[in-house]
Amino acid sequence: MNKVVHAAQRAAFSAAIDAAINAVRGKGPENMAAQAVKLVNLAQPLLAHRYPDADWDKVRSFVSDPNSKWMEYAYKAINEIDPHILKMNTLNLVYEGMFAGYNYVMELRKKYDCNMPWILLFDPTSACNLHCKGCWAAEYGNRLNLSFEDMDRIVTEGEELGIHWYMCTGGEPTCRKEDLFKLAAKHQNSVFHLFTNGTLIDQAFCDRVKEVGNMAFFISIEGIGDATDDRRGEGVYDRVMHAMDLMKENGLLFGTSICYTSANYKAVTSDEFMDMLISHGVRFNWYFHYMPIGDGANVDLMLNAEQREYMIHRVREIRGYTGGKPIFCIDFQNDGEYIDGCIAGGRQYAHINPAGDVEPCVFIHYSNANIHDKSLLECLQQPLFKEYHKGQPFNHNHLRPCPMLENPELLGEMVKRSGAHSTDMQQPESTDDVFRRCRPYADQWTPSADRIWAEEHPDCASCASCSACASK
Repeated sequence: MNKVVHAAQRAAFSAAIDAAINAVRGKGPENMAAQAVKLVNLAQPLLAHRYPDADWDKVRSFVSDPNSKWMEYAYKAINEIDPHILKMNTLNLVYEGMFAGYNYVMELRKKYDCNMPWILLFDPTSACNLHCKGCWAAEYGNRLNLSFEDMDRIVTEGEELGIHWYMCTGGEPTCRKEDLFKLAAKHQNSVFHLFTNGTLIDQAFCDRVKEVGNMAFFISIEGIGDATDDRRGEGVYDRVMHAMDLMKENGLLFGTSICYTSANYKAVTSDEFMDMLISHGVRFNWYFHYMPIGDGANVDLMLNAEQREYMIHRVREIRGYTGGKPIFCIDFQNDGEYIDGCIAGGRQYAHINPAGDVEPCVFIHYSNANIHDKSLLECLQQPLFKEYHKGQPFNHNHLRPCPMLENPELLGEMVKRSGAHSTDMQQPESTDDVFRRCRPYADQWTPSADRIWAEEHPDCASCASCSACASK
């Protein structure tokens, strides 16, 4: 995009966001609907090529009701989140990430005939201040780190490719908080979202977040009280609650990152748990299915078919247009239909570990490329990512999206064809080992997944009109 046009459009979005915040914050909820319609009208001309007019009319109708569950949710967020944080996250996610950057990403996909992400995850460090059961970081320590220069180059090259959404995993990213604050301050056109245990967050930390504005957080939690302490250590739950309260008081934007298992799936979706999170200022839950990867993986923690089906219906109930709870939930294993299946391998996102290996997914530890040896673009063009590009979607049933968990034979085939090597932090892992863990799970889940998909998408199997059906 022309730099002058980009600057003008960003300025227009910035002004519109300021006006919306000022018109709603401290005012009645009726102003919320009017401002929301204005923002929809501003966005439609820029995104009209991606969504039909009928969809925009539905959105306008939806946001016009100030008493709806989700408009009340938005009204509360605008009044409670720090205005600078709210503006920077909205401006950089919506304008830079979803419009300007996304359009450029699409151009590059065609130009290079490869996957090109609009979200990039990287691990600043392998270090962590906790010693959680079953986590490799507890034993691995601080041996591996991306330097500030490494991270700055990743983001700089990423922005040149249209990528403006960065997530930091680990290890514990806040062990590198000074470098991350410096990074966020330098790259004010991007957002930086950190997956954190929350125990290193204090008032000084909150002050820095409010200063830079373009950061948000996902707090890892397993449940209430002992459910968290049993894995993370005595007293950690109380420290996490203190961090949440501090973040809420300071108007920070944050949610949770929850790994659900056969042991905790009902607890982490219970009304009691939802109410607790909402009371502490949590805006969203990101749910991740337990993945049996690495040394010490426990297949007993994988859900059976009945338990996974429960998760599908319960998460949809929580986030429904009516009823449920005013907290937005995403279940990445069960929401594949909204994102057309697997998004890894650079299709929507990729992951860089603290050694610099560029991996298709935070859960898929194989790679052909390292950021220390190649440019980001070259890493995204690696053979393994090209295999993902050719194979996606991996199943026409998006309740079976993953080439490891639900289609485990595919991961081994792609790794073999591409010549990728294991990048597991503890010890190299054969895809045969992964296959042996996942095959029984895939076999028992497939009948239920196919039944649910057929019930919800009765025309899918016969239409053959989408890329998934046509290619499978």
